[in-house]
Order: sequence, then structure tokens, then C-alpha cells
Amino acid sequence: MAAIKRFPSRTARIGSVKIGGRWPIAIQSMTNTFTTDVRATVKQIKDCAALGCAIMRVAVPDQKSAAAFAAIKKLSPVPLVADIHFDHRLAIGAIEAGADKIRLNPGNIQSGSKLKEIIAAARKKHIPIRIGVNAGSTSKNLAALALEYCEFFERQKFTNLVLSLKSSSALDTLAAYAKITAQRRYPLHIGITEAGTEYYGALKSAAGLGALLSRGLGDTIRVSLTADPVKEVRAARHILKALGLAAGPEVVSCPTCGRTQIDIISLASAVEQRLQNCPKNITVAVMGCVVNGPGEAARADYGIAGGKGRGVIFAKGRRLKTVPEEHLLEELFKLIEHS
Repeated sequence: MAAIKRFPSRTARIGSVKIGGRWPIAIQSMTNTFTTDVRATVKQIKDCAALGCAIMRVAVPDQKSAAAFAAIKKLSPVPLVADIHFDHRLAIGAIEAGADKIRLNPGNIQSGSKLKEIIAAARKKHIPIRIGVNAGSTSKNLAALALEYCEFFERQKFTNLVLSLKSSSALDTLAAYAKITAQRRYPLHIGITEAGTEYYGALKSAAGLGALLSRGLGDTIRVSLTADPVKEVRAARHILKALGLAAGPEVVSCPTCGRTQIDIISLASAVEQRLQNCPKNITVAVMGCVVNGPGEAARADYGIAGGKGRGVIFAKGRRLKTVPEEHLLEELFKLIEHS
């Protein structure tokens, strides 16, 4: 697979995670619990972290949430970003509570004196600020507004910045990132905001984020879904793996046709489900017949090629055995787990 040449962005540190430049692209998600419900919020963070989420964002809409943020931070296994809108005092409170990064929305915090207070607090704690421009919060051009904010922060000699320029339109998002990267090299958080429900939102995100990532853009990534954040993390992992930007198992399976004589749809789904928490960087082929089966399986680490009520098990191009359809899944995973 051809390697993607990454955009040479600057490096930023978010808690224990470094982003930008040569560092791996980090998956990010956001809790959708009430922040004041510390137990539920921490559980959601841990669930996402267990699937590979490296950074979590938490909404801080009021002072009670800022107070809860401190308790959440102590229990979180990953760095936390405080999501701030409208009230600069919440940003300062979240910084004091231990936030590893602050996200500000230029569409609703524009006072220079208030921004200076946030900058002073962030500088003291050595944490980055994300300039998170959202099309739904402004009528201005995304890149132009982001640049205005950058220039203000730079005049204060604060350059520990991360940029994001999100729209619900994949094309508008692509255009905004293209414009800002022509002028600044700050690390980029990428996403298609308000992408939609679990199915359509994942497809829309894959289209937009895939285009950005293939151009080398993106240091942290979020798939924004109207769904459990765990599903955002899974979708992000699949997008990164599809582009060779993340390790982990990959399933290659055929689209089926009239030649298929085993239940390849159920089999492929079962293989994918079993591999969700597998740490191995492997490719597993699940093919429905001998036309594509041997060729695809030969390029995979492990594979199945179906026949009439049975299938052949492959490993690195070698045919190992033929087994009945009902034993294919069991035999395949015996091979994977003991190799």
C-alpha cells in the first residue's frame, strides 16, 4: 500500500498524547452524558478508551459541570478536552480543574479581554487551546475566522494551538482546511460536524475524512455521530485502517454473487465481530467461492474460500484444510489465536 505523506504540522502535547508532525493520528470522541453525572461520564470515557480512543472531549456548559470536570479528570484513563462555549470563566475553571486542552468556539467567544484571561490560564498550565470553528456558529468564512483568531493569539505570543474548521458539508470542510493549511502549520483536529446517524453519518464522515487524510491532513480525528460515542471510535478506527494509518485487524470479504453456496454474509459478520478487540495487525479474507477466494486469501494472513456447504482455510497463501461450513469460524479462529 502506498504511504500517505503527512502534512508537516507543528507538535502539541495533550496530556500524555503528542499530536502533529510524525506522531500517530489520535482518535478522539466526546461524551454525551451529563457532565455532572461523574459516574456515567467516566464509564463512557473508559468504554471509548478501551477501543482505542486516545483523547476525550467533555462539555462544560456551567459551573457545576466545571466542578464535576475535576472529579472526572482524576478517574479518566485518557487526556480530557474541555468544550467551552459563550462563558470564558468556564474555560478558566476547567483549566484549574485539570483540563489537558481547551476547545474554544470563535463563533461565540470573541471578546479580546476575555480571551486574554483564557490565554494567561492556559499558558500557566502549558496546555493547548483548540480554535474550533463550527459552521453552525458563524456566518463568516471558516478559514477567515480561524485565521483571525490565530492572529489574535499570535499577537499575545501564544502559539500552542490546534485548529479545527468543521461543517456538516464535507466539501465545505475540505475547502476550509485547504485554505488554512496554506497559511498555518498548527496541528489539525478533523471531522465532519453533525454528520448524522450511525449509518449515514459514518459514510459521510468516511467520504470527508478520507479525502482529508489522503491529503495528509489530520492529527486528531473524530467521527461525529448521533449515536453512542463508542460507535464513533469504531468508525474512526475503520477509516484510519482503510487508509493504512492505523494498525489492527482488517477483514476483506467478497460482495457475494450467484456462485456463493455458503452463508458468507453471516460468516463475514461473525469474523468481523470476533476481531473487534483483536490486537494483531492482520488481514483476514472471507471469500464466497473459488473465483476470487484463493487470490484474495493468498494476499491475506488468514482466509476462508467457500464451496458447497464447506470451505478451505488458508494461511499466507497456503491451503491448510477443508472443513464443513458449520466449523469454518471455529477452525479459522483456532488458527488465528494459535499463530
